[in-house]
Amino acid sequence: MKTTFYLFIILSVLVSCKPTSKIITSKSEAQSRGIYKTPENKKIVEKSQSEQKKLEVKKATTGSRIKDKNEDDYIISVDDSNYLVRQLINTASENLGVRYRSGGTTTDGFDCSGLIFSTFKKFDIILPRSSVDMAKIGRILDEHDIRKGDLMFFTTNGKRVINHVGMVTEVNDEEIKFIHSSTQKGVIISSTKEPYYGNNFAQANRILE
Repeated sequence: MKTTFYLFIILSVLVSCKPTSKIITSKSEAQSRGIYKTPENKKIVEKSQSEQKKLEVKKATTGSRIKDKNEDDYIISVDDSNYLVRQLINTASENLGVRYRSGGTTTDGFDCSGLIFSTFKKFDIILPRSSVDMAKIGRILDEHDIRKGDLMFFTTNGKRVINHVGMVTEVNDEEIKFIHSSTQKGVIISSTKEPYYGNNFAQANRILE
């Protein structure tokens, strides 16, 4: 009777030590079970590496200060450029509500060009620091060609010199919305339907072709 009892205990321990199917020890196992998915940006990196495709951020004018890329950098293919634009807009939008600060490039406060400069910098794209210099790079667009991710420039100082910049977040038939840092309200999304911006619009440039 005792022997049977001890045998039962030993078998119970052995069974309890058997690996359970609920334990996952690797990403590959989690992927096979549909629990874990590779982040979208990682898929893009793998795709660009496997196809060995590279897309340059083009310098449309001489004197452009776009940062040179290294051989090890992954560069987004043409089909994936919309993904980068979405990330730029998302990154800028994370700062909605941050106050205006002259010369500011951090969440302690942004000026208009500081917001755009810091947003692009996170993706290793180095733009000129001022709005007037930003307006000198990229390709100047006709109004009907403007799309998300393009930069919009304004002359809000009563002069003809560009002094304000924002990034397009949405384009409708008769309205363009853009994110920018305003002196009174900080980082907000405004519209060209607002007379102040509609009347002072100067030009739009495409930095990412």
